[in-house]
Amino acid sequence: MTNKKLLLVSANRFTHPYPVYPIGLSYIYSYLKKRLPDFDIRIFDFNLKTPDEFIEFLKKFRPDYTGVSFRNIDDVNSYNREWFIHGYKDILKLIKKTLKTRIIIGGSAFSIFPKELFDFFNPDYGICGEGEESMFQLLSCLEKGEDPSGIPGLVYRVNGEIQLNERKSYLEKLDLSFENSLIGFYWQKSGMMNVQTKRGCPYHCIYCTYPLIEGSKVRTLDSGKIIETIKDLYFNKKITYIFFTDSVFNLHPEFNEELAHKMIESQIKIKWGAYFSPHNLTREQLKLYKDAGLTHIEFGTESLSDNTLKAYGKHFTVEDVIESSRICNELSIYFAHFLILGGYGETEESINEGFRNSEKISDTVFFPYIGMRIYPHTRLHELTLADGYVDPEDEMLEPVYYIAPGINYDTLKERAEKTGKRWVFPDEDVQTFMERMRLRNRKGSLWHHLKK
Repeated sequence: MTNKKLLLVSANRFTHPYPVYPIGLSYIYSYLKKRLPDFDIRIFDFNLKTPDEFIEFLKKFRPDYTGVSFRNIDDVNSYNREWFIHGYKDILKLIKKTLKTRIIIGGSAFSIFPKELFDFFNPDYGICGEGEESMFQLLSCLEKGEDPSGIPGLVYRVNGEIQLNERKSYLEKLDLSFENSLIGFYWQKSGMMNVQTKRGCPYHCIYCTYPLIEGSKVRTLDSGKIIETIKDLYFNKKITYIFFTDSVFNLHPEFNEELAHKMIESQIKIKWGAYFSPHNLTREQLKLYKDAGLTHIEFGTESLSDNTLKAYGKHFTVEDVIESSRICNELSIYFAHFLILGGYGETEESINEGFRNSEKISDTVFFPYIGMRIYPHTRLHELTLADGYVDPEDEMLEPVYYIAPGINYDTLKERAEKTGKRWVFPDEDVQTFMERMRLRNRKGSLWHHLKK
C-alpha cells in the first residue's frame, strides 16, 4: 500500500456552549498513522473551515478514501430542537460532486442510527461503534482487493439490503495524538482538551445511548498511554486543563486510583474535570482525585426524587446525591448537577420534591433539561411504543421527546427561583457568557462562575 491518501472529516458544527475537539477522529488518526505508514492522512474540521475551503481542500488533496464523522444527531434540547442531518448531507454532496473517492461514515450519531443514516446518506461503507480497528481492516481489505464483509461493525449493502455486522471484541490500548493545527483553535475557544480513560457503560438508564455507541462492557484503556498523552499535552503543548470524556468517570475505582497516583507521580500539574455518578463515591477517592488535579465534577444526577430516579433506571438515591455534594463542598471541588425534568415517570409531585431537595445542596449549579429525547433501541423507546406515545414506523431520526403529562411547565422557572439556588435552563444565554470568559483567557470548565 503506497501513496494512498485518507481524509478524515469532522462534520460537527455545533458549538454550544463551546466547540468540542474531535477526539474520536484523533484516536482513529493515531491508530491508522502507526499501522498505515504509507498513507498520507489528513484531518479537516468544519468548526474551523468553510464549505468553500473544503472544496478547495478536496481538489488539492484528492483523497482516495474519505471518512466522515457525525458527532450529534441534534442539540438534545426540547426548547430548540435543532437537527443536523441535512447539514451533514450537504457535506457528503460536496464530496460526491467534487471528486471520486470512497466514502466511509461513522461517529457517535451514526452508531445510534446506523442503518437509517446509511440509507439516508448512501456512502460506500459505514462503521458502527468503535472505529479504529474496523477502519484499519476496511482500508487494508480495499487496498488488497479482498472482501471486507466480515469486518466487525461494518455497515454495507448486499443486493440492495443494508447489512450491519455484530461487534464482539473491543480495544484496550490506544494511542492518542492531537493535531497541532487544531489545538490552538480549541484551546482558545473551549479552554480544554479531551482525553478518554475508559469506554463502555454497564448502567441501564432508560434514555441513554452510550451502550449503543460504546457497548455495555467497560474497558479501561492503558493507563501508561493515557499518562503519556497527558504529559505531552502539559509539557509540550502547554495545555493546563483536560476533560475526561468517559460516559461515567468513576466506573472503575481501582483503575481510577491507579491513574490518579500515576498523574501525581509524573509531576503533571494539569487540572481536570469529568462526568461522575453520585453512586459509590467516597471521600478518600475524591481527595485522591483532587490531589491529582480534579477541579470540576459534572454529575449526571437527572432527578432529585427517588421515585423518578427509579423510573429513569438510575442506580443511586437522592441521599447519595446529597452526600456526594457535601463531600465535594468539604474538599472544595466545584460540581454541577444535570437534571431531566418531565422525563418518563415524572409527576408534578416529584418535580416539587426535587425542588425541595435541591435546597439541601449548597454552592452548586443545576442544569435542567425538559423532557427526554427518545432514541431507538433504548428502554425509553420500548416504553413509549407500548404506551402509544410514538409510532412503530417512526425512525426517530428527527427529534422526538417524551414530555410527561400533568406538569405545569410554565411555572418551572418560577419554582426553581424560589429554591434560592442557581438554575440554568436550556434557553438561558450561557454561550455569550462563556465567550466573554474565554476572551479573558479563562481556561477549563467555567460554569462555577454562574453560581449565586
